[in-house]
Amino acid sequence: MAEGPNIIDFPGLPEEPPALQLRVELLLVPYPVWRRIVLPGRSSFWDLHVAIQDAMGWQDKHLHRFTLDDPGQGQYLRLGIPDDSSFHGLDEVLAGWEYPVTRFCRPGGAAMLYTYDLGDDWQHEVSLEGFLHGWSPAGLPVCSEGVGACPPEDCGGPTGFSSLPQATADEGFDPGAVVFENPRERWHRAFGHD
Repeated sequence: MAEGPNIIDFPGLPEEPPALQLRVELLLVPYPVWRRIVLPGRSSFWDLHVAIQDAMGWQDKHLHRFTLDDPGQGQYLRLGIPDDSSFHGLDEVLAGWEYPVTRFCRPGGAAMLYTYDLGDDWQHEVSLEGFLHGWSPAGLPVCSEGVGACPPEDCGGPTGFSSLPQATADEGFDPGAVVFENPRERWHRAFGHD
C-alpha cells in the first residue's frame, strides 16, 4: 500500500480502477456502526459480500442480497444467491459473483442496500466513495476506518438488538484487527464447487 492514496474524482469509469473505496453503514441501530473498506477494482458483488461480512463481524450464516438501481435500465436490481424457491419474492435475484461492482455502481451515485439475514433484516447502506490509486490488489481488501461494535448474530434484528441491555457504543472497533477471508475459500465452503 502506498502512502497517502488519493480519492480520484469521478470523470468517467476507468477501464480498470485500481481499487474501490466503499462505505458500509449499518442502519436502524441505536448508535453509529460503519466501516470503510478498500477492495480490488475488479471485485464482484460476492467479493463485496465477503468483505462486508468480515469487516462488520457477521458470521455469514444467513442469506444476503444487494438491492440497487441499475443506472442503465432505470429499474432496481437484486444481486446475491439466486433462489428458485421464490423466497426472495417475485423479482429475480442475479448471481452476485457474475457481476463486478463497477458495472452498476459509480462514485457519487445512488447508494445500494445490502441486507443480511433476511429474517433479522440487518440493512446496510453501501456507497462507492471513489477510486483509489497507489494500492496493490495483492494487499486488498482492507478496512481503513470504522466506528461502533456490530450487533451479535441472531439477536432479533434492529428491534431485538435495541432492547438488549448491552446495546451501547462502548465497545470500540479496531479496523486493523479485521481479518479478511479469501472469497474463493468462502465460496467453496458455501457451495463445495466452482
